Amino acid sequence: KQQSGQTGLVIMLAFLFVFLFLAAQYESWSVPVAVLLSLPMACLGAFVGIAVFGIENNIYFQIGLVMLIGLAAKNAILIVEFAQEQVNEGVEVVQAAVNAGILRFRPIVMTSLTFILGMLPLVWATGPGSASRQSIGVGVFFGMLVAITVGIVLVPFFFVCIHKMKEMIKNRRAKQ
Repeated sequence: KQQSGQTGLVIMLAFLFVFLFLAAQYESWSVPVAVLLSLPMACLGAFVGIAVFGIENNIYFQIGLVMLIGLAAKNAILIVEFAQEQVNEGVEVVQAAVNAGILRFRPIVMTSLTFILGMLPLVWATGPGSASRQSIGVGVFFGMLVAITVGIVLVPFFFVCIHKMKEMIKNRRAKQ
């Protein structure tokens, strides 16, 4: 009870760690933003899921939320990494984002659906300790559903927006 109300802090720390790891991986401060912009949708799906099921926001849900952020980031990374490689090879940014979305669609959907189906026993859990399993399962289940349905469309869009903003800033600095 003393630690209740810490969900915002937990989410912020998870986002910060994802950002720092991606910034180190891509050696860029701007590319990881495209990944981070897709994560709030997954979190929103998790919160809607527990609200619909009438489950409270507890420590188990928060653990599931951190896991969800990592899984949703993995999906976004698959798209962003491929798009960035194509942009580095000289492909126009919009075409690179579209290609990445198309080529990574099947692997993202297959791995995510496998994980979502693996969450069903936690969603339907009964008996002693079922509340903790349901808190994790329902949040991650609905969060991943939203992450794959909305994220597959939004991640390429965010990649293009971030890349164009980066180019616009670079052009402004070059003019000065």
